[in-house]
Amino acid sequence: MNILVSSCLMGEKCRYDGNDNYRRLVTELSVKHTLIPVCPELLGGLSTPRNPAERKDSRVCMNDGTDVSVPFVNGAFAALEIAREHGCKMAILKAKSPSCGTGNIYDGTFSHIVTEGDGVCSEILQINRLAVFSDEQKEEIKAYLAK
Repeated sequence: MNILVSSCLMGEKCRYDGNDNYRRLVTELSVKHTLIPVCPELLGGLSTPRNPAERKDSRVCMNDGTDVSVPFVNGAFAALEIAREHGCKMAILKAKSPSCGTGNIYDGTFSHIVTEGDGVCSEILQINRLAVFSDEQKEEIKAYLAK
């Protein structure tokens, strides 16, 4: 199975602060599956490093107030296109991210408060019928892959 994966989970230093979010669980999946790495924020034209951003309602803003909603949306649709090109039915994305968060994201106040919601890319992938999991949903990922 081809699985769309947040690039940072595979060790790519594409986070806003220039670091990664490497997850061994994700790279271990490459033994049986083909991992398709994407970073929606880079696909949308943002650079690394960049100011941190959070989603509040339909807007994504950086901590300096810059509205980056358009690059986030553009990057999400670019990730969707890559998923379609590779026949991905599943995605594993970075938890709490304004792009990739699935089920929970930071609340837009830059105070480390988590609230219910999805990142822009996660939302678009789900609308387009991909099964989307955060990197924190280890048991759910295993159960899905066992089907």
